[in-house]
Amino acid sequence: MLSFESTDLDGLYVATRFPLDNKLGDLTRFYCQDEFKKIGIYDSIVQINQTLTNKKGSIRGMHFQFYPFTEDKIVSCTKGMIFDVAVDIRKDSPTFLQHYAQILSKDNHKSMCIPKGFAHGFQSMSSSCEVLYFHTQFYSAEFEHGLRWNDQSISIDWPLPVSNISKRDQRHDLIDQSFNGIQL
Repeated sequence: MLSFESTDLDGLYVATRFPLDNKLGDLTRFYCQDEFKKIGIYDSIVQINQTLTNKKGSIRGMHFQFYPFTEDKIVSCTKGMIFDVAVDIRKDSPTFLQHYAQILSKDNHKSMCIPKGFAHGFQSMSSSCEVLYFHTQFYSAEFEHGLRWNDQSISIDWPLPVSNISKRDQRHDLIDQSFNGIQL
């Protein structure tokens, strides 16, 4: 079973999973197409990815894909704990460049439901974090892009000092006056 909580950013939701316990352990539903349609995720899941981040304080992100590869993402932490962030980069959105952050962990059973037109990233809050991503679009290196994790235009207050970030993520451009969002 799942419940959904809206955020201040239109279309961005936090899902809470309710595991069913029994003598053997538990069963957790991460995805149900009928339930996700209620919050506007209509496209089918076409790709599921998992990351393992070994070092506490590491940052991955802030990633997105341009049209026609814009995607909805459902992000869950299955081991450890992360500070998960979504940034609204939808062209002409009233909340353009605003962000929302949520702690996701194995224990709190929360997922971020990120609609098309958002950049996404996270910081590991513990060592050995596993994150599961459900995508409604295939990955395309040609249409992939990102925002710099420390861009003052979005001012994300990361909870821990940054211990590690990939060279690719360090090279993302800073937002300038030419960036007016992505078209969906």
